[in-house]
Amino acid sequence: MKDYILRATAGNGQIRAFVGITTNMVEKARSLHETSKVATAALGRTLTATSIMGLMMKNKGDKVSVIIKGGGPIGTILTTSNQKGVVKGYVSNPKVVVPDYENGKLNVAGAVGTNGVVKVIKDLGLKEPYNGAYPLVSGEIAEDFTHYFALSEQTPSVVALGVLTSEYEVSCAGGFIVQLMPDATEETISKLEQNISKLDSITNMLKSGKTPEDILNIVLEGLNPNILDKKEVKFECDCSRERIQEALISIGKKSLKEIIEEDKKAEVGCQFCNTKYNYTEEELKVILEEM
Repeated sequence: MKDYILRATAGNGQIRAFVGITTNMVEKARSLHETSKVATAALGRTLTATSIMGLMMKNKGDKVSVIIKGGGPIGTILTTSNQKGVVKGYVSNPKVVVPDYENGKLNVAGAVGTNGVVKVIKDLGLKEPYNGAYPLVSGEIAEDFTHYFALSEQTPSVVALGVLTSEYEVSCAGGFIVQLMPDATEETISKLEQNISKLDSITNMLKSGKTPEDILNIVLEGLNPNILDKKEVKFECDCSRERIQEALISIGKKSLKEIIEEDKKAEVGCQFCNTKYNYTEEELKVILEEM
């Protein structure tokens, strides 16, 4: 089954909602980076939220990046999405292992840490990208995005993110972001709160075979949900030999000369997808001459 995210409204436009299944996206990230179970969960939750945030953007060429630094052993989580919800991402320490919670659930907060920030960078094609950093509240990712939307965009939001994984594959992953519009009435807010209070976890719903359409109807029961569109999403890196060459140029003539003299070759890896690009001494000399 392909990954996709639904965009919907409810309550006569008083609510907007995004609900998605992202199992393949998270599995691709897991296999590329060979992440531990807890790193898969942390990265997968962040990729799902970032993909939805990409779909919230208006114009072709818009990009959103999320950086989570909580001071925990996972290091930095970095994800980025275009306006089609196509994402890429990595964590600094993909092999991180921390003890699970007593109930057997993965201790994502233990890996991420709680002493730090979630930083969102929106590149909207303007001179300067929009940049906001907000304190982490739990390190469990979903609550941290809820906090981010409340503070940065003054939008009351419900964020649910989940990844069910074994050591060797992702069984299911997905999530939703439901937001109240400024004209939401007390009645609508109360009905939504009632629905949310009875909800099962996103992973349990997906595991039992529920689709994003089913989940949307459960979350927005009694609020007349209306699906606007359905977007296929995926993990895909846009690195290329040309882009890596730009990185080599950016280090400057002096550094490139040193590489040619000392190493006579270069291997440059892409952090997002682990692809390795090799350059011979001759190729490096051509780049140097062109500079």
